[in-house]
Amino acid sequence: MNYDILLTFVLATAALAISPGPDNIFVLIQSITNGKKYGIATVAGLMTGCLVHATLLAFGVSAIIKQNPNLFFVIKLFGAIYLIYLAYKVFRSSDQLELSSGGVSKKSLGALYKQGFIMNVLNPKVTIFFLAFFPGFLFSNYLSIVLQFYVLAGIFILVSFTIFSAIAILSGTISKYIREHGQLGKVLKWLQIIVFVGIAVYLMISDK
Repeated sequence: MNYDILLTFVLATAALAISPGPDNIFVLIQSITNGKKYGIATVAGLMTGCLVHATLLAFGVSAIIKQNPNLFFVIKLFGAIYLIYLAYKVFRSSDQLELSSGGVSKKSLGALYKQGFIMNVLNPKVTIFFLAFFPGFLFSNYLSIVLQFYVLAGIFILVSFTIFSAIAILSGTISKYIREHGQLGKVLKWLQIIVFVGIAVYLMISDK
């Protein structure tokens, strides 16, 4: 078991969770509008949805690898190209972080959990991202590929849940800081670009 690969995966996941994206911005807005515990309910829904994508990935990709190991390189190449594409999209996007909560209605804990879950499960981009992100971080020559994908998914969910929940709890402070520091958007934008490109390069040089 290669713990260096797992540590790299944890760091990459943490960097992605901290970088501004649709999910954590959504959590931040819901927390500002409805309250901290409602933001955490949204996070729980999003993370539960990740289990669905992880299951599709674990059984689908493992079957492909078993049938034709050479296809694994094609999967990694696709992943690297997709991550470079995401970096390009971030590069072309605005530096400004939009935190407007106007028109966001108050909802119950259950409604926000359900919305987070559905929002994640019905987003095909999450499956594509998992397909791009996970395969290069397989960490063992002895454990089954399915089990390794579930371990990676568990780590991804745990790290993301912790950071997203912190965003929900600190929503007031974070939103105030973002509004007071206009240059923060540019810093976080380049953080995303560096992370996406870095993971893409890692995928291509890793021997897994």
